[in-house]
Amino acid sequence: MTRPFLITQAGLMSTLLFVGFGVAPVSLLAENADTDNPVSVHEQQVLQWRANRDAGLRRENGWLSLVGLEWLQSGNNSVGSSAENTVRMPGGPLHWGDIHLDDEGMIFTPDPEAGILVDGQKVASAKLLADDTESPTEVRHGSLSFHVIFRESYGLRISDTQAPTRLNFKGVGNFEIQYPWLIDGKLVAAEAATSIEIGNVLGQLLEMPVYGYFEFEYAGKTHRLAAIGDDDSETLWFIFADRTSGRETYGAGRFLYSEAMPVNGRLLVDFNKAYNPPCAFNDYSTCPLPPLENRLDLAVTAGEKNFHAIRSIH
Repeated sequence: MTRPFLITQAGLMSTLLFVGFGVAPVSLLAENADTDNPVSVHEQQVLQWRANRDAGLRRENGWLSLVGLEWLQSGNNSVGSSAENTVRMPGGPLHWGDIHLDDEGMIFTPDPEAGILVDGQKVASAKLLADDTESPTEVRHGSLSFHVIFRESYGLRISDTQAPTRLNFKGVGNFEIQYPWLIDGKLVAAEAATSIEIGNVLGQLLEMPVYGYFEFEYAGKTHRLAAIGDDDSETLWFIFADRTSGRETYGAGRFLYSEAMPVNGRLLVDFNKAYNPPCAFNDYSTCPLPPLENRLDLAVTAGEKNFHAIRSIH
């Protein structure tokens, strides 16, 4: 499932790798299911979504494998595990190579004796593409690797397939699946060119397109969320906080996608699929934060719980 408007946003495209894709919306499952029990259909669909989500978190290049984030300077940056380097790697060769950063981009020159692979190949030098492109370059040695991210400046995001956070992962806790949190609400279309400022954990701001506003009834009150997306979107994205944030759920809010795009002004949103952002799993992500418009005066007791609290138990 592609979400083109996000791919063009430097600093947020990596959130696309964080959801379990390939699960049909509930409405489609209900049409083709062998049962006329919508609650049972819904439960099975959410369980499949959770299984896909868990598999995505456990993959080798997922958020659980992150072990470092180092920012680059203009000019030459030596990369390696020894203290003499500008950019310190948590392991591998003492000197991986050198990255030269200027207005033309980044050139990586591997140490010829270090056994470094660039996109799986041994090379004398290579231009590094950052994650604001469709194909960021991977530099690897053994279980360790890095790629360049762009967050108003360039940095190296470092991963290790043998990271303890990945190897010791016990799963993410969830609230019980609750059919009433599958909400068919109203989608109020936004005016053309409407945008919203989304801050991140680095204190940076990014303008994101607002497709409309999701209005729904719960606990006798009307609630409203700004939906991020554009005319090319296949689903709408929500970054939200609620009265469980910082208690049962992650303090910096959660992410959620609609089941599909709105039809006749109605939008289906399943809060049972609300999930933790990357920052809940590591200290090396640059997560977006919920805007003021998306801080609900409501306890959303659905979806994923606070991973940090669960991790401390195991």
